[in-house]
Amino acid sequence: MSDNATLKPGSTIGILGGGQLGRMLAIEAAYLGYRVITYAPEAHSVAAQVSNDVFQNKWNDSAAMAAFAAQCDVVTWEFENVPVEPLAPLESLLAPHPRALETAQDRLAEKRFVEQLGGRTAPYASVETTADLDAAIDRIGAPGILKTRRDGYDGKGQWRIESRHDADGIALPGTPCIYEGLVTFEAEFSVILVRGQNGEIRFWDSAENTHEGGILTRSTLPPCKAVADQVEAARELARQVADALEYTGVLTAEFFATADGPVFNEIAPRVHNSGHWTIEGAVTSQFANHIRAICGLPLGDTTTTAPQIEMENIIGKAAGTATDLLAESGAHLHLYGKTKARKGRKMGHVTRIGHDPVAPAE
Repeated sequence: MSDNATLKPGSTIGILGGGQLGRMLAIEAAYLGYRVITYAPEAHSVAAQVSNDVFQNKWNDSAAMAAFAAQCDVVTWEFENVPVEPLAPLESLLAPHPRALETAQDRLAEKRFVEQLGGRTAPYASVETTADLDAAIDRIGAPGILKTRRDGYDGKGQWRIESRHDADGIALPGTPCIYEGLVTFEAEFSVILVRGQNGEIRFWDSAENTHEGGILTRSTLPPCKAVADQVEAARELARQVADALEYTGVLTAEFFATADGPVFNEIAPRVHNSGHWTIEGAVTSQFANHIRAICGLPLGDTTTTAPQIEMENIIGKAAGTATDLLAESGAHLHLYGKTKARKGRKMGHVTRIGHDPVAPAE
């Protein structure tokens, strides 16, 4: 799809990936009259349940990828670990541009990119050997977190190191890693924006995020004062990131609110878990605006529509009693169609409109 082109209803949107983010994008696309084709390696993906057609093929299946592309008018993705190399034949169709994937998929490259834009990150060092890790701990100190440079999410591919003694017991995974010093922060928050084909950018209000075991459990609005005071500075960096990438669609940047101002954590070049509240809590949701942006349509109003909002993830076995939440006034339940409630797996979410958000931990 060429820049500044508008897709008419009835056109076909291809979605790379079959998770819940793709599912919610497909639902919004249907509201605007678009067809959706999902491409994902796994069988029985939850996005496929609401798609017009499905390609269940490996990422490196060039024939399948070509056949998929031939049926699409624009192609987007729903998670950032889609391999970039097989997407070369789709480049003219992709929105956002794959340079966003290339940047976000490597934590070391991502931090260097943000530093070049003037952003502040946690102290970090590249690690490929035990000697590298020892040197990183000497320079940065402990505690810290060792992460794989690629493919980690929701706490996967991460090892917390409290002391050098902890480092002695870690067997490096055999892939490039990065060691990050811990950041002392008052709260965590996201900046979620949408950028249109013409460069217009709109922001949603920033939620305060709570994580447990590396997994987002809750996002609340309004955020604490520390977050509210630092949102504008964080937005400015997120805007620079989006412009530098010549981005189209929804982009998320995660931050720590610290005593010295916002510290950048990571970018997600896609719709984001911490923006699920926008479905009921904003005039136009992140999913609807992503579809609008990649299809060349006018962007929607991102204004928050309620004074207090809480989004809580439904994780693992909690899904078994999730329908009990329907008895709550102001609760909006979303279940993702997953059949296996594994520990740590996001099975759905509930957004509460008008309820007091959970107070942040002291």
